Amino acid sequence: MEVESNEKTEKTYTKPKNIWEDFFKDKTHGGHRYSSEEFLAMEAREKLFHLDGGSTLLDFGCGAAELLTYYAQKYEQLVGADFSSSMLEEAGKRIERNKCQNIDLILANHETLWENLDTSFDRITAAGVIQYLTYQEVDTFIANSSEHLNIDGKIVFFDILDPRLYPLWKLGIFAPNAGVLKALYRIGCDFRDSILATLRNGPRNIYGYSHNPYEIQKIANKHGFEMRYVQSMYYEYKYHAIMSRT
Repeated sequence: MEVESNEKTEKTYTKPKNIWEDFFKDKTHGGHRYSSEEFLAMEAREKLFHLDGGSTLLDFGCGAAELLTYYAQKYEQLVGADFSSSMLEEAGKRIERNKCQNIDLILANHETLWENLDTSFDRITAAGVIQYLTYQEVDTFIANSSEHLNIDGKIVFFDILDPRLYPLWKLGIFAPNAGVLKALYRIGCDFRDSILATLRNGPRNIYGYSHNPYEIQKIANKHGFEMRYVQSMYYEYKYHAIMSRT
């Protein structure tokens, strides 16, 4: 039932085409829960633990390089890609401030990325990005990633919206001041936003699609990967998908 609901939602989200690129075209930060360096450092440490080594890394949807500059301390060579020129402009500034000499940046989306690459990687990752892709686009992304992944490499998708927990987060269940009144208020706001989105022929919100981990696992298995998933430490309603070749 959840998958059918997601698929119906995706049909709405894909109108108009490239709505996510339009939304992020002038944004300058990656939407992390907190923008402090202390929080970003903690978030990066968690993600580096799951990336678990390697010497080369491709980060799709790198945004303003908030995490990428921390990854740079552990990898020899990195490529950051994003479809937002404003994000990449901020990424360039952050990379220069942090004196990261081992990062290259590419302006590309999930379709054009691969034609801009001339090398393979030990790790291919994306944080908070897969929610903007449909299941079919995720399938294609994993297929393309496998062609640019070294033999012992891994694909790691971070912070995917979990359809089992996302509704609870929207109701404010995980908030410190959670309660019935707060939940009712959020339901009302969600209903209002749904009506407005329908009138605008746009997405209900900018969080994107929620993807069932078992559906992502099926796609990974189809392309010869084993997948395990773990809950995000810093986002209660998200999970990480970690894929290794079988």
